[in-house]
Amino acid sequence: MNALLSMYAWLETGLVSLTGFCIQAPLAVITWPFDKRKVVTGRAFRLIGVTAARLNPFWKFGIHGTYVRPAPRTVVVSNHESNADPFIISMLPWEMKWMAKASLLKIPVVGWSMWLAGDIPVRRGEKDSAVQAMGICKRWLDKGMPIMIFPEGTRSKTEELLPFKDGAFRLAIETGADVLPLAVSGTRRALPKHSWRFATARALVTVGTPISTKGMTLADLERLKTMAREQILQMREQLKPLTSASDAPAGEPAPAAESR
Repeated sequence: MNALLSMYAWLETGLVSLTGFCIQAPLAVITWPFDKRKVVTGRAFRLIGVTAARLNPFWKFGIHGTYVRPAPRTVVVSNHESNADPFIISMLPWEMKWMAKASLLKIPVVGWSMWLAGDIPVRRGEKDSAVQAMGICKRWLDKGMPIMIFPEGTRSKTEELLPFKDGAFRLAIETGADVLPLAVSGTRRALPKHSWRFATARALVTVGTPISTKGMTLADLERLKTMAREQILQMREQLKPLTSASDAPAGEPAPAAESR
C-alpha cells in the first residue's frame, strides 16, 4: 500500500509541477518588463510546492506560531532535514530567492521553474561557483529581495545539526543584512534520505527573531553563526513534541499561521 500511495504522490507532484510550470512560463513573459525582482514568478513556483504538499496523502504540513515578515535585506537560514523542507518553507507567505545545488536546476520542469523564479545555483565544493553564487545573492539583496540558504549545506543524516558553513553569515555581514532563523521539524520522516517512498508525517516550520548585523564585522562571524544556531536549536526543540507523532489523523488540518 505504501508503494502504491508513494507512486501516486510522485505522480501528483509531477502533474502539479508541470501544470504550475505551464502557468509560470507565460507569467514570466508577461511580467518581465516590470517585475525585475521576479516576485510573481517566484511566488508562482513556491505555490506549486505548497499545492503539491497539500495534495500529498502522507503529509500534514503547516506553520507554527507567529511570524514577522523579513525586511527586504535579509538572509534567511534554516536547518535541513530532508528534500521535503522546501515544500514546507514555501508555505511562508513571502518571496525569497533560494540558493540550491546547480544539479537541481537541470531537472526538467522543476529546474526550469527554479530558473524562472530566480533561484541561485551553486556547485558544491567548487570555490568559483560559490563566489559567483554569493555575487548573485548580493545583487538580489540590493534589489530588496531576501535570500534563503541552508547553512548546513546538505541534509543531516541524524537529529544532530551539521556544522554551519560561513557563507550565509559572511553574506549577511558584508551586505548589512539581517539574519532570520527558521526551524523545521518532522520532514525527516516525510521523505527519508535515499528513499523514494513517502511516509506519514506531521511537520511544522516556525520563524525566529531577526538578528541584526549592524556594526558587525567579519570578526563577529562565529558569534553570528552561534546566535542563529542557538535559535534554530531552541525552536526545533519546541516543535518536536508537536511533530513526534508520525501517524497524524488523515483529516487533521494543518495549524494556522499568524502574523505579527
